[in-house]
Formats: sequence, C-alpha cells, structure tokens
Amino acid sequence: MIGASQPATPPPRTRTEHTGNTSTERRTAVADTDETGERSGGRSGPGGGLLMGRPFGVPVYVSPSWFLVAALITWVFGDQLDRVLPDLGPVRYLVSLFFAVAFYASVLVHELAHTVAALRFKLPVRRIQLQFFGGVSEIEKESETPGREFVLAFVGPLLSLVLAGAFYLGMKAVDPATVPGVLLAGLMISNLLVAAFNLLPGLPLDGGRMLRAVIWGITGKPMTGTIAAAWVGRGLALAVLLGLPLLTHTGVLGNRTSEIGGMNTVMDALLAAILAGIIWTGAGNSLRMARLREHLPELRARTLTRRAIPVENATPLSEALRRANEAGARALVVVDGQGDPTAIVRETAIASVPEHRRPWVAVSTLAQDLTDGMKVSADLTGEELLDHLRATPATEYLVLEPTGTIYGVLSTLDVEKAFVKAMARPQS
Repeated sequence: MIGASQPATPPPRTRTEHTGNTSTERRTAVADTDETGERSGGRSGPGGGLLMGRPFGVPVYVSPSWFLVAALITWVFGDQLDRVLPDLGPVRYLVSLFFAVAFYASVLVHELAHTVAALRFKLPVRRIQLQFFGGVSEIEKESETPGREFVLAFVGPLLSLVLAGAFYLGMKAVDPATVPGVLLAGLMISNLLVAAFNLLPGLPLDGGRMLRAVIWGITGKPMTGTIAAAWVGRGLALAVLLGLPLLTHTGVLGNRTSEIGGMNTVMDALLAAILAGIIWTGAGNSLRMARLREHLPELRARTLTRRAIPVENATPLSEALRRANEAGARALVVVDGQGDPTAIVRETAIASVPEHRRPWVAVSTLAQDLTDGMKVSADLTGEELLDHLRATPATEYLVLEPTGTIYGVLSTLDVEKAFVKAMARPQS
C-alpha cells in the first residue's frame, strides 16, 4: 500500500493497525501478544519482518515483500537511467537501488507523520511496517473527534508534498543530466504521486479518512462517514482496475504509443489489479472494523458471566457439580478456608473426567490458579473489557463485584460468541 492510516478492533483472540502509503487501520482484541516486544535490531517479529529501529519509541519493521519491490524498482528505474544516462553502464543498478531505498525512506517519513500526530493525540501506535505497496502505521485506538481524524489523515500526504518540494529545490542546485539530478527528479515525482494517490477520497486511503472525518463532522455519526468513504473507496478500486490500463494504453500518461503492447500491457493490467484489490479489500476492512467498534459497547462482563458457586479444594467433582446444578450455576470457583477465591475449575477439565470417576476426583486437581490478571471487574464493558482480556490471555476469568465479592466466571468462548452474534445483526 502507499501511505495511509486506519484504526482497528477485532473480536477476542485478534489484534490492531493504521496504514501509510495506502492507509489502513486494523485492530484485534483478546489473546494478543505484543508483536513489537523487546527484540534487538535486525530480528524479526511474528509476521512483522525485520526490526529496523524504534523512532519515537515505535518499532519499525521491514516486511520481506519489500525486498521484492526494491528489486523491481531497481530493475525498472535502472532501465530508465540507461536511457537518460547511458554512460553509467552496470553502475546504474546501484544508483537504482539507492533510489529504491530513498523512496521507502520517504514512505517512512510519511508514516512517521501519522505516528507523531497519533502520539500527540495520545493514541498508542503499535508499530510501523514497510511492505509491498508502501507502509502501515498500526494505531491502537480511533480518534475521538472528526477534527483529529482529519489532521491524523492529512499529515501523511502533507509530509509527502513537503518532501517533493524539498527535492524540487534540490534539483535547482544540480545539473539535471547528472546522477544527483535524476535521483532528485525521481524522488520529487514519486513523492508527488504518493501524496496525490493518498489524497484520493476513498477508504482505506488518507483522503478517504479525511472524507470520513468531514461527513462525521457534518452528521455527527462516524459510522455514516465510514460507510460513505468506504463505498467511494470501492468505486476508486473499480476505476483503478479499468482506468489505469486504459490510460497507459492510450498514451495519456506520457507513454509512447509505439512502446505500448505486449508485456507492458500485461504488467499495467497486473499492477492495476493489485492496486484495485488492495483498495477494495481495505475499504471492506474499514467497514468491518467500524461495525465492530459500533457493537463493542454490547460486550458487558456482567451480562456474559456464568454464575458460579464456591467450593473447597478437597470437594469431590461429583459433589461440586451436584451443588452447582441445585444452584443453577455453570461454573466452580475454588476458595480457601477464609472463603477467598484461589482458583477456577476449568470447564474443559471437567469435561475430560468420565462420570464414573468424578466422585474420586477432587476439584483442586482440575483447577487453574488465579493470577491478578484473571480477575475481572463485573463493571467492565466494551473496549476496556477486551483490553483486559488481551493483556492476560486465559480461557476463564473470575468476575468480581466492586466490593470484591465473587460474581461468577467469564469464559473467553462466551465473549467470542457474543461478539459473533453482535456482528451478525443487521445494522440499524
């Protein structure tokens, strides 16, 4: 993707993000580990690529796909250099490789603009990833106001325009028929293209987020803005799919008609299909994430919790289950002699014990010791609830009243089912 941003928030056992050269935001929830962990430079993270550094405390990863694109840029730009500076010979490919690295450094600056703005608005940023078609800034939360959303989206293209201006000024100081002149011209044009592409008014591009912010500000409804900008994004995807090959085929983009055809036509169609697919998928993901956030308040620890009864360590499983059935409870909490909870009897462990053996199996042998992270307030809802579960992955959690008394047991499976059910409801 080429330069963009976007928020994220999926169901239990998922993760979150914001993107650059074609902005994209996505997010996940429960059993998620910090992909940016404490890793030394050069080591790879799960699905993140090579860790290159931590500007502003945010880890920057380079995806393996970047090396494929860098090789492609080196090849294509090298052929262009051969026409402009034929005396370079094979050295032109070293110059082209430098151009590829410098271009992605510009993309990184674009992403850092999003990141700095997000941090300024106190929105946590998980990581920046440079990948196939640009960069992605994974922002953990959504902007609180349409004004902040607009600024957060606009700063990326703005920095790309500033870079283009800086490279243009640099061109004035050198001979255009030299290596520095050609490199500066290429970087100026590429940054202009990055800015122009990202300003297109459709999600997941930065321009789409700006359009979303404007509609959000007018209607007061972020979901309305998301729907409109996402459908515009899908329209852009179709326009790119059909329009890009047509423009290049007719020579409107500056191609010589004598050079059009054969492999060039196939490559143009392939590029258009890839770009269109990225935009279409990103627009759909934006709709899904917006709908997810809309349903987050429906997740309440109190309503999802199973009623539980306290039992002591030595209680036979059969006796504990009998008491639970009489009380209409669906979970068992092991308590000490003072009645303080110490463990939860796992549902899967109960199911693994044959019925004829239950009178001889103590509940303590099936229990999972409680940690502080496995204790959840009954008043937690929505994003706060998911953040708590994500911080301490487990299958069951002890739910407590604000007074510290036992309310029940919350199963991750129940949270996931509630999430799926909420997402399946028709939108109002």
